[in-house]
Amino acid sequence: MTSPTRDMTLEQVRKLAQLITRELGDKGGGHPLFSLLGPNHESVRLPTEVLVLMQRMLAILASGDAVTVVPVHKELTTQQAANLLNVSRQHLVQLLDEGRIPFHRTGTHRRVYCKDVLEYRSRQKADRRSQLDAMMRESQDAGAYPELDG
Repeated sequence: MTSPTRDMTLEQVRKLAQLITRELGDKGGGHPLFSLLGPNHESVRLPTEVLVLMQRMLAILASGDAVTVVPVHKELTTQQAANLLNVSRQHLVQLLDEGRIPFHRTGTHRRVYCKDVLEYRSRQKADRRSQLDAMMRESQDAGAYPELDG
């Protein structure tokens, strides 16, 4: 059960996400006019890249999920890296030992950089997409989806 304060916060997050999305879409490559107003009324314009990042984070928050911001050069433990990939720690250690993700040792402990884990995840996602596309083409060639024939 959510509290009224949490519901209000989620509604504010949704409204802000919609506002940013609308502004980014309306500008068609222009520069959206968003600024932060400081405690002494100083105004700082937000770059488009920051707005795009905020848009993504707000969309995730609006769906009820949490967001964690991690610097790409941050060292992760094997458990943290496994959590990021949604695999067991033992499976991650196997990936490290196979050389599929670079790592280094701090004493006797393995450490990986966040950027290397994210690159691995991206490669895996691209490989899965490629395999699915190939399976779809094979199925189409075999006549499994006649409704897709042009």
